Amino acid sequence: MKLSIVMPVYNEGEVIDKTTRSVESSVKIPHELLIIYDMDEDTTVPQVLKLQKKFPNVKLVKNIYGRGALNALKTGLKKARGEAVCVMMADLTDDPKVLNKMVEKFDQGYDLAAASRYMKGGRQIGGPLVKQIMSRVAGISLHYLVGLPTYDATNSFRLYSRKFLDKTKIESNGGFELALELTVKAHFGGYKVTEVPTIWTYLAKESRFYMRKWIPKYLKWYFWAIGKKLTGYPKVI
Repeated sequence: MKLSIVMPVYNEGEVIDKTTRSVESSVKIPHELLIIYDMDEDTTVPQVLKLQKKFPNVKLVKNIYGRGALNALKTGLKKARGEAVCVMMADLTDDPKVLNKMVEKFDQGYDLAAASRYMKGGRQIGGPLVKQIMSRVAGISLHYLVGLPTYDATNSFRLYSRKFLDKTKIESNGGFELALELTVKAHFGGYKVTEVPTIWTYLAKESRFYMRKWIPKYLKWYFWAIGKKLTGYPKVI
């Protein structure tokens, strides 16, 4: 199995059919699509069971670490069988066609390919302005301050090599800050990191991102990266 797509869900019953069909029509590489859910009552589950009749590579995987986004991501990364593992959201904010370009980077030897909203050719459509500014400032500042090879350090839409994942301990304890943790650890661990442009589209729905709760968790890895740069870092693979 070359590619695994990890997709955490929470009551995505209304959109998962469209999302799955979009992924299956857009991604040209043989792959498995892992739908990670917390509870049997999730509205996503019955829709996926129907989709499996047409798309046998779509798999339902129950969260094995306990409820929540972080545990769903950890479950997906552990259960994925692919040489390359991509995390993407279920609500079509991410463009699945970009995955083909990310896999091209993997084939060129990169261990992490970031879908970037802030590089040339990328952009974000809509979304809360404050959150957008903070994300952009974090990514661009880390690019220039510590040499991070992407302008978008926080977008969860990422492709990782199995080699990198197997050798990297996950320390995040919140949720989607995991993308930032893995990106800075890949860079400072001597793995090859790159980016491809993406267009991220905000969908008007209830947000599960609460600034007061999540910002400190992102800042932990932001300052971790700066600390590594200031103190010097041995690159070990």
